[in-house]
Amino acid sequence: MRPDAELTGRPAQPGPARSCAPRPEELDDERRALWSLIAEGPRRAQARVPLVDGDGRLLGPFGLMLLSPRIGAAVQSVGAALRFDEDLPARLRELAVLTVAAAVGSEFEWAAHEAAALEAGAEPAQLQDLLDDRAPGGLAPAEEVGLQVVRALLARHTLDDPLFERASAVLGTPGLAALVWLVGYYEMLATALATFRPGPAVG
Repeated sequence: MRPDAELTGRPAQPGPARSCAPRPEELDDERRALWSLIAEGPRRAQARVPLVDGDGRLLGPFGLMLLSPRIGAAVQSVGAALRFDEDLPARLRELAVLTVAAAVGSEFEWAAHEAAALEAGAEPAQLQDLLDDRAPGGLAPAEEVGLQVVRALLARHTLDDPLFERASAVLGTPGLAALVWLVGYYEMLATALATFRPGPAVG
């Protein structure tokens, strides 16, 4: 597959939009502070898709964080920690996120992380394998084990003893812990997106 080849079978939003984030001027002080943290904070420089629309509404899961701003602020903080943590190499982290996005059909998560995965060194063919529910070829040993962990957690929400021992040895305990938290975090975002279906869709 060429580096600029079009992937097929990207995740799609499960139905019509059910919600729309408010404009910044409609926010109370608590929600406005969270809006500023997301839209104007460190996330802005790292984002591969727009965080706000033309009216300043937060897009995707970020708008949903305003529904319950105290919890939303904590959720945003976990996401930022996972995004910038050094316990997982960038390519493994992005491939893990896309594995979750493909498995749960999260359009926004795929769109938000596809370019980051390619920039981290993933190949388009590897991303297509994820969309087609195949184990990608050409992975480093740590990436192979890491994606085995992701698929096991998605399927069974735990690891059997052999995989746990292998992952602990290859990834280290901090790396394995970061991967477990990452899977739970992006599953949580996907659940919120599928439930509230914020519009407009990104992709």
